[in-house]
This record gives sequence, structure tokens and C-alpha cells, in this order.
Amino acid sequence: MTLYLCVDCGGSKTAAVICDAAGTIVGRALGGPSNFAYLSLEDFELAVRLTVSDALKTCTSPPSIDPVPLPPKGDSPFAAAWFGVSGLDSPAAISEVTPTLSALLGIPVGPHLSIANDTHLLAAPVRMHPDVTHAVGVIAGTGAIAVSFKEIPSGFQELGRVGGWGWILGDEGGGFHVGREAVRQMLAETDLASVRGAPPPESIMVKRILERFGQKTVLDVLIAVHMHIPDAAAATIPPQTLPQYTMPSEKRLSSLAPLVFQSAFEDADPLALRVLQTTSNIFAAQITVLLGQSDESMPNRVKAQDTLISFGGSLAGVEAYRKMILDALAAQGHVFRYVEFVDDAAATGAIGLAASHAAKKD
Repeated sequence: MTLYLCVDCGGSKTAAVICDAAGTIVGRALGGPSNFAYLSLEDFELAVRLTVSDALKTCTSPPSIDPVPLPPKGDSPFAAAWFGVSGLDSPAAISEVTPTLSALLGIPVGPHLSIANDTHLLAAPVRMHPDVTHAVGVIAGTGAIAVSFKEIPSGFQELGRVGGWGWILGDEGGGFHVGREAVRQMLAETDLASVRGAPPPESIMVKRILERFGQKTVLDVLIAVHMHIPDAAAATIPPQTLPQYTMPSEKRLSSLAPLVFQSAFEDADPLALRVLQTTSNIFAAQITVLLGQSDESMPNRVKAQDTLISFGGSLAGVEAYRKMILDALAAQGHVFRYVEFVDDAAATGAIGLAASHAAKKD
């Protein structure tokens, strides 16, 4: 059987999916974290090896009980493999990991072994649309990033990227930005009310955030966001709010995103909707840097009408939020030919990899 492997290496898990030549998924497995930025090369290799071995066990009928040895003793079971690795952001890092993955799978370094950052997996749906060769991958989860690609014979060439700088420097459009913007707009409403001499409008989002922090007034949220809690003082905090206070400050804010989304899309809370309109508009403005007519000064721009946009991440998984981003892009004249949401990047990558190699044979 000719097999195609895609591995999505992330900070919380490793996902491996195996397809046959027809693009049918025949094996899959989940393993531990494999973000290359946080692991030694040895620990990274171990996480990948265990996950791929488990995926190979599921390819037989009935599934094998015994581990599948890697590196393979003979020929590689894979015709091609594609790795999307979080934390792999430079050519030097890719060069460091490539020999290890090549030896692990028995695939020579070259066109049958693709290794890149995990955002590249969002370009995979291009392979299901023969009339486009360009993609913009957009991740909106805890953080946010957008990357543009062009399909080439050896895989995908990265053209441009915006964002992905982390919470201190940016991540506009992601969960941290949403949580921060929610608190900022709560505070702005309170400041404005002090000048008007009248209370701000009622907001279910504000009530939920105050409950999350165990506070009664909006200004007390400042303490909740900025306070550092020594271990000895944790005993004085109400149990229902303790996890919120012991989180790092950035996670205290990013964890508010679900409350904002619930208030906006389930309760139509005006303030919550305004928060998400703000974050989606700012994120869309960043994405537009990648878009437009290419010229000598901007040779790597892509035209939206000739391009697929592919979303990933927990926030982008909410259709209403994706629509906000797309509407903001359309308002700037950028309407994409195709729109996809990738909720299983490893599966999409494996299917796309098989399709790509089938097209080359044809």
C-alpha cells in the first residue's frame, strides 16, 4: 500500500494522519506535545516517533497490537510525508530537524519530505482546487497570524507573513487581543460614564467578566489583571476565583475570550459585539498587507479573487467571527475565491499530499 503521512506538531499534542493513494484516511494517532521551540531534538523526535508508530498500527485490519518499528527496517512505508511543526520558524531550525525526520521515516531529504511551520498546513486545501495556486492561511486561536503561500512542485513557498509576534508585541485578532480589548472597552465605558454623570449601559459581558474575577466594580478588574499573587497569599483568595488569579496575566486575559464570544453571539450583547468588531477589523487590516496587485515594490502580494483563504484556530472556528474578518476584508475590496476552515490540519494535509502526488503522476 502506498501511504502518505502528515504530522501536525503542536504545543499541546502531536497529530499524525496517514492516507492511501486515493486520499482515504487509513490511520491516525494523537501523541504528546511536540512544539520544537520548547523541546530538545531528542524529545521532539521521541514524540513524533511514538505518534507515527501508533498511527501505523491503525493501518492494518484489525489494528496491530505490536509497535511498528521506526526507523523502518527496510523500505519506508511512506511515499511522502509532510510535517507542520510549531516553533519551527527559521531555515536553521528546519535544517536542524530535517536529517532526524528523514532518518526516522526512511525518506531521503528532498521533494518527498516537506518540513515547515505548522501554518503551512493551512495551505493544503489549495490542492483540492485545481484553479488556484495561492493561499492565505489565517490562524486565530490564543494568538493570531496570517501567511500567504504559492504552490510549487516541491510543496508550498511562503510569500509573506503578518503577526504571530506573541502577546507582548501583538497577536491582534487572537484570544489575548479579544480579552484585552474587552477589558479596555469596559474601562473606557466606565471612564466615559464618570464624565457623563450616568452609569454605563448594562452589559452581560461585563457581568460575566466581573464574576470571573470575583469583583463587583469594573475598576477593580485592574487589580485582577495586574496583581501578582505570591503562593502564601493564594489562601486568602475565594476558591472560585483562585485559578484566574494564579494564571499568568496574559492567560487571565486570553481566558476571557469565550465569555466575550458567548455574550456576543448567543446574547447579542452590544459591548461584546463591539469588542469583536474591533479585534476582527484590526486583524483584517493586518491581513490586507498580504493582498493586492503585485508589482516591483510588492512582488509577493496575492490577489484575493485568485486565492483561497484557509482558517484555523479555536476563534476562527466560530463561523460568526470568521464572517466578521471576511466582511472587513471585503470592505477593503478583498473577496476570496474560496474560503475554508481547517479543523483537522493533519487530515487535510495528508489528503492534500496524496492528491498532489496523484496529480504529478497524471
